[in-house]
Amino acid sequence: MTDARLRRGRISLGVSFFAQGAAFALLVTRIPAIQDRYGISDALLPAFLAAVPVLAGVGSVLTEHVVARVRPALLLRWLQPVVLLALLGVGAGRSVWQVATALGAFGLAVGGLDASMNMLGVSLQRTYGRSIMLGFHAAYSLGGIVGASLAWVGAHWDLALFVSYLPAVAVLLPAALAGSRWYVDADAAAVPGAADGDGDGDASGVVFRALLPLCLVMAFAYIGDSTVSNWSAKYLQDTLGSSAELATVPYNAYMVTTLLGRALGDFGVRRFGPVAVVRFGSLLAGAGFAVVVAAPGAWIGIIGFTLLGFGLCVLVPQCFAAAGRLFPGASEAAVARVNIFNYVGFLIGAPLVGALGDAWSYRGAMLVPMGMVLVTLVYARSFGRAGGGYGVGHDGQERPRTADVG
Repeated sequence: MTDARLRRGRISLGVSFFAQGAAFALLVTRIPAIQDRYGISDALLPAFLAAVPVLAGVGSVLTEHVVARVRPALLLRWLQPVVLLALLGVGAGRSVWQVATALGAFGLAVGGLDASMNMLGVSLQRTYGRSIMLGFHAAYSLGGIVGASLAWVGAHWDLALFVSYLPAVAVLLPAALAGSRWYVDADAAAVPGAADGDGDGDASGVVFRALLPLCLVMAFAYIGDSTVSNWSAKYLQDTLGSSAELATVPYNAYMVTTLLGRALGDFGVRRFGPVAVVRFGSLLAGAGFAVVVAAPGAWIGIIGFTLLGFGLCVLVPQCFAAAGRLFPGASEAAVARVNIFNYVGFLIGAPLVGALGDAWSYRGAMLVPMGMVLVTLVYARSFGRAGGGYGVGHDGQERPRTADVG
């Protein structure tokens, strides 16, 4: 496999991550507008919101079985347009059944898209022989920032949803389709360990007990992430007494530091190994939550949420990377199963903190995700296992690159 092909594959997959981040941000940041357009009641809205991650989990499960027959690159090539067209459908409908259909298609396709993107990322990282997964997730974060900014423009100018979504889809759809020509799938037969009975992408090679620590860390990371996205503004305004304008700052700061942390994170993994990076990220995220809980005022709270971005950002990409190392002959099945816990954390996080905040206090509620991210320290050693894998050994140090590429 030539260096040029690998570079093109890496860039094209980065475009896919970017497009997905933008699409998801455009959806979730315009939820009030979606509710208004279709007249969805406050009582019914939680069911609509919960349906997307539930269906995404189903999509991830289905992907595990589909990739036994269809390579992830081909699956990703056709799922990305479905996600973008479903987003457009959310803005184009006129009745509740139409938006329900569009959101259902979006959820199912997103589950497969997330799984197949990360399968390809793990595959490319194996071929490179060094950490590059955080860079892909940095592209996702950048897409999220761009998508949220476009959503703000739409809301500020009171644009119809379809009008707001159309330019983004018109740009992202052809870019994703053009880039999909250069996706790179690693040759599964060349994966170390495949010849030793781990299978050729075969799910029978995955032992869930060994994968469970990574699944838990994935769920904890998304519980922390959903806490910030759903409750940071309310916490700053109601608990720390900020203005409505200042209350929008924590999530923006969190998104920016997530992008910066992921853009630099691969260098940390290459230098110190994944175990050290996961431990540092967990401690930093725990410290961020502690600052949020103890904050006497809004600006200290913003500092806490900023630390959270730097801490949490490394955990999710390392869960996927570690799953690929742990089961090198069945990495696609392992990635699909870990991906399910993305949606588990998303489903649990916001309702859990909200219920505790209402029943107790929002300061006290923030202690729960803090405890969860600190529990990650117990499982950090799982990120350094590489039984016959690639990239890192038991000591967490990377082996020499298999390809001298970008």
